[in-house]
Amino acid sequence: MVEMTLRYAIYYTPRPEQPLGALERDWFGRDAAGNRHPRIIRVPGLSAERLEALIARPRRYGLHATLKPPFRLAPGTTAEALQAAVAASAGGSSPIPAPALRLTVLDGFLALVPSTPAPRLDALAAACVAGFDRFRAPPQAGDLMRRRDRSLTPYQEEMLQRWGYPDVFEAFRFHLTLTDRIDDARDRERMAAALAPALAAVTAAPWSLDALSLSVQPEPDGDFVVAARFAFAGAVQNGRPEDAA
Repeated sequence: MVEMTLRYAIYYTPRPEQPLGALERDWFGRDAAGNRHPRIIRVPGLSAERLEALIARPRRYGLHATLKPPFRLAPGTTAEALQAAVAASAGGSSPIPAPALRLTVLDGFLALVPSTPAPRLDALAAACVAGFDRFRAPPQAGDLMRRRDRSLTPYQEEMLQRWGYPDVFEAFRFHLTLTDRIDDARDRERMAAALAPALAAVTAAPWSLDALSLSVQPEPDGDFVVAARFAFAGAVQNGRPEDAA
């Protein structure tokens, strides 16, 4: 079946009207549904080609925080069953207050992370990794090779073999990726400076994680797009799937 070749993921994605939604459009030139938008933010001192190279990979995934990393469906499961499970989980959850985000360098790339520890966000990610694992097919050999492109700790290797992804549970760090790895410190500084005005509204105040998004990659190396966004109970839409368009 075609859906067995697709990759799915469970992410936090912002609503389009939120500051993070505007950041996604202005920085990546796309939205959660995969629609293209004019890329507003420019980086003085960095060529358009260089900027494109540094954001092409994270743009493929959209602006998101990973809760259940990408996976293919296990035999005997369906996309409809997965969507129903995500909807049920969201409907039984309440919005999670979270500290303001801040820009940092994380393993060489620019990312937004909570400004103070956020154990409830970590717990949500752990629950998603374990709770939806029945839908995950074992990783393919190529997937494992890509994950091992960087040096993994023994714990990360154990997590890769058990859960199909190295950066889960104790190795997890909640973040929203903005760039690929940037080896040149001057380029990092230029990009951080260019992002600063757009990040002012994002980093100004605490926020709430109030939804789970089921994202899908329709074709290999294609963009991940939000198939459905399920708000938590008590949040906007009251747990029903939102229109991702």
